[in-house]
This record gives sequence, structure tokens and C-alpha cells, in this order.
Amino acid sequence: MALTLAEGAKLSNDVLLEGVIETVINDSPVLQRMPFIEIVGNGLTYNRENVPATAAFYAVGDEWAEDTPTFTQVTATLKILGGDADVDHYLARTRNNVQDLEAAVVALKAKAVQQHFDDSFINGDTGSDANAFDGIDGQTAAGQTVSMGTDGDTLTLEKLDELVDTVRGGKPDMLLMSRRTRRGLGALARAGGSGVLEQDRDEFGRMVQFYDGIPVGVNDYIADDQTVGTSDDCSTVFALQFGEGGVAGLTGPGGLTVERVGSLETKDATRIRVKWHVSVALFNELKLAKLIGVRP
Repeated sequence: MALTLAEGAKLSNDVLLEGVIETVINDSPVLQRMPFIEIVGNGLTYNRENVPATAAFYAVGDEWAEDTPTFTQVTATLKILGGDADVDHYLARTRNNVQDLEAAVVALKAKAVQQHFDDSFINGDTGSDANAFDGIDGQTAAGQTVSMGTDGDTLTLEKLDELVDTVRGGKPDMLLMSRRTRRGLGALARAGGSGVLEQDRDEFGRMVQFYDGIPVGVNDYIADDQTVGTSDDCSTVFALQFGEGGVAGLTGPGGLTVERVGSLETKDATRIRVKWHVSVALFNELKLAKLIGVRP
């Protein structure tokens, strides 16, 4: 069963781990909503549907045609993401609250883990870094790419609607964009005087913008200096559905973990390791689309 990190944290009785998970999901709309599938082993091999099966009308006595969908076998390999945080013994002894110091130090490392995941979720490329996983930019199928034009163009609601319609089997669960693009979307909505862009609290109590009922998420690693044609100031908007039939995270047993390595030999400190065996899988290419060439 797939669980989000927030749901998984409720099953833990480790206060430090709960704090780490809270830090990790706090500023990441993807980690707040994307479910993770726990797998045993170093990866998951699954069949991604290419061409669906067909059906037809037949007359009495007709010979029925048989066909089946075709699949491509894909393997998503778990990657090791994490880092070490050292708690200095002198500071621990001179501070009144050791737990607060430890939590503060580990929270900084957890923040770094979150930022690296958010970057890899978009831009990960095993071709340039074999230790990473492939991000959604590289996994988006060619037929699922919408363009603002040969040299890009400013965002329009019509193009955003086209992006939304490119995701099949229901509305996207999220529109993911840069801060600049979100500002442009806000300006578009205000100029049109429409109620297409709304603001409300999500399940975490945070204020979130919704475009036509779809949550708008911001990822700081979607670049605003991409080159499309002759323009080098372009950005991308992603539309995606989460879940075991769309985009889902993969995690090793136990998910995100906090490991106490212990006292160091060459340093007067105790080391704590934040570690995550993680990857991202796209189970159906029709559940992910992107709009390229979005200019300011």
C-alpha cells in the first residue's frame, strides 16, 4: 500500500524521525502529496502500457478480432540519498536542552535532503549522474509535451488548459511550476477577472492556490533560463497525477530513516545520519505532461 510521508510519520514513535519528516515535507508540495511504495530489494520492475487494447461492434456471425495491449518493461532502481549531521559534544554539554540542539542540527540536514530530492525529482538524470534517479523532465513522453511556440511565449490560460487536457484519465493532481511562472499565472487571472485561480487551505492547513480546482505547487529547481528556439528565458510547467497508476515514489523498507552513527574518533562530536533509499516511477506516461517555452 502506498503512503505519503506525512501518513507514514504517524506510524513512527521516534520523535527525532517525526521531526525530520515534518521538516522534509514542509516546503515540498511534491513530498506532501506523492505516495511512496515500499519495496524490498534494490529496485522495481514494472510494465508500462504503450498501446491500449481496442474494441469494436460486431454483427451476428462475425469473426471476432483479438488484440491485447502492448507494454514496455521499465525498472526503477532505488538510489541512496542522505547526509551526516554532527552534534558537537561541547555545545551539547553547555546547552541547557540537548534535544533541541540535536533536533536543530538534524533539521538542517533534513532540509538539504528535501532540497536535493526536489531537484532530482525534476532534473535527475542517470546519464550524467549514475547515483541519481531519472526526474520527471526526462521521463515525460514526447507526445505528452505541449509547447508555447517555436521560440516560446508568455503563458496563456488556453495553453494551460491544453496541458491539463494532455493528462488523461482525470484531472492532474498538481500543476508544478517555478515561482516566476506562478506570478505570471496570478497576473493572468487578475487581468482576466475570472475565478479560475482560487486560494484555500489544503489538508495540511497551508494556504494553496488552485487552478480550476488543481493545486498549484512551486519547485525552485524548475529553471527559468531554459533555451527554446532563440529564447533563453523559458521555463516549464508540469501536470501530473500521483499514485500507483501515475507518478509515485519508491522507498526501501522503513522509508526515510535517522541513524545514530555514534561518537567520532577524530572529532569531539556525535554523528547522526539521515538516509533514504528512494526513487521515482512513472507507471503510465499519460499521467504526466509538460508545457515548455513559458517566457516571462
